[in-house]
Amino acid sequence: MKKLIKPVIVVLALMMNMQAEAQKIGHISLDSLLTLMPETKAAKQSQTDYYKQLESTVMSMQTELQTKYKDYTENKAKYTPLIQETKEKELNDLNQRIQDFQASAQQDLQKKSDELTKPILDKAKKAIETVAKENGYKYVIDTSAGNILYSEPSDDVLGLVVKKLGITPGAKQPEAPKTNPTDPKKPK
Repeated sequence: MKKLIKPVIVVLALMMNMQAEAQKIGHISLDSLLTLMPETKAAKQSQTDYYKQLESTVMSMQTELQTKYKDYTENKAKYTPLIQETKEKELNDLNQRIQDFQASAQQDLQKKSDELTKPILDKAKKAIETVAKENGYKYVIDTSAGNILYSEPSDDVLGLVVKKLGITPGAKQPEAPKTNPTDPKKPK
């Protein structure tokens, strides 16, 4: 009997040691946190203003193309072959400029979006890290990405992070100052 008690005690001691070292895991929906942050609303408005500015430029270029094309089709019979060729080249060049601008604008819009959201994301991650350290979490998993197929129960730390950032859910967030897209430092 004594021979049996010693191994059982060792196993129990090991199990208690392993349980004491269990890693605390939390989860948060990063998307939900970012939605609650007032900086996100300001960034979205700035991005929308920037998009409208690019869209306006494309629209004016397309209007110019349509006007020139209409003029060309109405007067084509009057043009000499050299003028027809020149007008067609001008139309093709303008169409190519529009396509190039649209491609550049798409890339520029993505760059602007990244530029606006990076500080917000960095602030959120820093708050998550602080909350995790203060509350003894070894891991905090982002559930908004939807990559977890199975996990044991964990604690949702969204409330703790929102509190750390001083955000009151449901409270009306202050409006972001409106800025001129061409000069972000000067309010409208």
